[in-house]
Amino acid sequence: MAVDASVDARHLACPMPLLKAKQALQRLQAGQHLRVLATDPGSLRDFRAWAAQSGHRLLCAVEADQTFIYILRKSN
Repeated sequence: MAVDASVDARHLACPMPLLKAKQALQRLQAGQHLRVLATDPGSLRDFRAWAAQSGHRLLCAVEADQTFIYILRKSN
């Protein structure tokens, strides 16, 4: 999937991966995609809950080689 921006939040503890994602999404237009890389296992819970509350869409949440990869689509 093509992304419009990426955030490398590996080795940052919660809540930093989510905060970095929020900052990056502010710079994107509605419908654009953001990829976030994180290593904090708690980030999975945080991203799911935040996406449900914020209206942004969590399109992908996978773990590969001890890194969580999230793809978000910015809402309006």
